[in-house]
Amino acid sequence: MSEGRGETYVDAVERLQKLGLTEYAARIYVALLQLGSGTAREIAEITSVPRTRVYDAVEALQERGFVDVSYASPKVFRPVSRETATRQFQLEYDDTIDELTDTLAALEPTDTTHEQTGVWTVSGREAVADRVLEFIGEAETEVVYMSVEQLLTDDIIQGLAAAADRDVAIQLAGISAATRREIEAAIPEAETFETLWEWSDTTAGRLVMVDRETILVSVLTNEESPAETAVWGSGEHNSLVVVLKAVFTWRINHADRFENE
Repeated sequence: MSEGRGETYVDAVERLQKLGLTEYAARIYVALLQLGSGTAREIAEITSVPRTRVYDAVEALQERGFVDVSYASPKVFRPVSRETATRQFQLEYDDTIDELTDTLAALEPTDTTHEQTGVWTVSGREAVADRVLEFIGEAETEVVYMSVEQLLTDDIIQGLAAAADRDVAIQLAGISAATRREIEAAIPEAETFETLWEWSDTTAGRLVMVDRETILVSVLTNEESPAETAVWGSGEHNSLVVVLKAVFTWRINHADRFENE
């Protein structure tokens, strides 16, 4: 094998292992894709898998629907197409996710509206965005979102649009005129208001208030490649919610006056 092909072989084997195949099974499936079909001896030669282990690995592949067997003498093994294999992996993945969802749901408290008594921390932009999208997805009446431009991503806009479709009131601040026009096109029902300070001149990331009961606030911690860290709380008596809700509510209630001055 050439060096480039060797690297591709190794990469494919590693990815198949991440999807649940043993190393031997992964090496054999990839080798069979290259050969088209092969006997145990041919597989052993190209993969360096001991011939006595080839049969066990092929049997495991056959059980998962990745290999067909011709009972000639000697036996010949043929891989299913990569499209069939990836479709099979997708089905297994979907089934696993469905089962995990049901299992985790069974572990959660029956009362999912219980108040979060602490202030919680989440780090990493993707993790913060996931938490924001989770809160937006749970919104029933109102979402207030203040953010620097770079954090108002397509995913967030889509989440806000979906909330608006559920008749959730959407209020936004900290965005440019160009982005405001984009928001007006994607979420015609959204209202915008001005912030008390120049949002982009601070290390602030975003402030999110959902149903006036859940609040998240984040900061950006690196100017060159900004990382994001957030704290959040939920419940009308939560200390973070009590303080920031007062700021949010006061600012929203006085938005018109500030804009007219």
